[in-house]
This record gives sequence, C-alpha cells and structure tokens, in this order.
Amino acid sequence: NFLYKEYAKFLIKYTPKVFVFENVMGLITAEDGKYFKNMRAYFKRLGYELDYTIQKSEHFGVLQKRRRIILIGWQKGTDFKYPEFDEIKEKFTVKQILSDLKKLKPGEQNNITKYAKPTTAYLEKFELRNGVDFVTQHMARPHNDRDLSIYKIAIDKWLKKSERLKYPDLPTELKTHKNETSFVDRYKVVDINGLSHTMVAHIAKDGHHYIYPDNKQIRSLSVREAARIQSFPDDFFFEGGRSAAFRQIGNAVPPLMASTIAKSIKKLLCQKKKK
Repeated sequence: NFLYKEYAKFLIKYTPKVFVFENVMGLITAEDGKYFKNMRAYFKRLGYELDYTIQKSEHFGVLQKRRRIILIGWQKGTDFKYPEFDEIKEKFTVKQILSDLKKLKPGEQNNITKYAKPTTAYLEKFELRNGVDFVTQHMARPHNDRDLSIYKIAIDKWLKKSERLKYPDLPTELKTHKNETSFVDRYKVVDINGLSHTMVAHIAKDGHHYIYPDNKQIRSLSVREAARIQSFPDDFFFEGGRSAAFRQIGNAVPPLMASTIAKSIKKLLCQKKKK
C-alpha cells in the first residue's frame, strides 16, 4: 500500500518527463479508495499531472485475461496527454504458444532443448521465437501421486465439459481437509483454446492453479510455458532456481504490453519535440 513512495524516490532523483505505474485493480477500491487517492496526491505534489485507465492484456497480444491499472504521469506544464493504445484485433489461443515445445513429464528438467515442432503464427508475429534454435528453462516441477490424480480429474473435466474442478467434488480419498467453502477453485486448468487466466507470482509456490491442458501430460506449467503466457521472448533467461523464475514471471508486467505502452509514449514525446 505504500511502495509507491519507494517508486517516487526515482521520480525525485531522475525527474523524468513521463512515468508509468502499473498495479492491480484492487488498488482503486482498497480502503474505499484511500490508498489510490493518497498515491495520486503524492505524485502530484512531486510535480506530475496524472491519468489512468484499466487495460486488458489481450488487447496488447498477451494471451491471458489480465486486468491492470496503467497510470501515467507527466511533468506539469508539459504539452502531453494520456496516449491511446492500438488494440490487437487478431484472435490467438494458448495452443499457439504451447504446441512447439517438447512434451514433459512431472519433474523433468530441460534447461536447454530443441523445439519439437515448427513455429506458429503467434510466435512469428510477436517474435517470441526470436532467432535462436533452442529454448531454455523448459522445466516442470515434480508432483506427488495425490496431486497428479487431482490434476487428471481437473483436466478431464475441463477438456470434456468445460467445467472447473471444485474441491467439494473431489473423491473423499483425495481430500486433505474438511473446509469445503474456502479456496474451492485452487485447481485450475489453463484454457488451451482461449486465453489463460491471470499469471501471478503464486505459481512459485505450487502449480495447482496452472495445470497443463493435456491428459497425456499431467503436470503443471513449465517455467518456459509460463514465460510465454506472460509474453516473454524465448531468449529471455530468468536468474535463480525454478521458484525464483516463476516468481519473476508472475510479478512482471507482460513485455508485449510494456513495449506497446512505451512506444506510444515515445511517439507522443517525439511529436511534441518536432513542434
């Protein structure tokens, strides 16, 4: 709730003409909007005009249902306005970012591996396969027998009926607690024929919310698969172990989204400079 003051230290030191601040939608309503109001007032005291929109990541080519606040500030007295972003109209599916990667078993570690199939229209258009002939960090976390049994039920339910598995629906022998009213949707299969649900940092703790959508590969997403859903190019390497990589991916602003926002701001600044 107060990390924006750490962010503001950079504004004070470098006084950029324009800055971008991304956050979850809950920031607007937290404490009846108090934190968001205070944050905006703080940035204004530092000399910036502000505006924000709520953006959908799929409009930027990111294949997930991700909603985020994009707040942009610019120095007071600057002839600048909040930019408009071009919306990607083409419809792509998660299948186009998973189909060329090697099949994995739970716990299998392919830190360097060749592509298993040709590229796709999505990977070409957005340059995720960007020149290298191999891919790194295609690593799957291990799972115990109970989790694999639950994943199989969740996958079958989703692929055959387009229904999500709820904890109360599990066979008794697979349940580990009696609370059947909280966190009932903790097991979630990624939609291969549409958009993924939002990629968040919790994937570093377990893969239950990001189950691979194939009953012949019963596991959760690999590091590289998660990175692709977040729109990272294949030559981007995440430092640290598997959990650290997942955390970096989940916490990131999707690169395709960030790139479009940055280019839109640059375009406006260049137009003002020419005038």
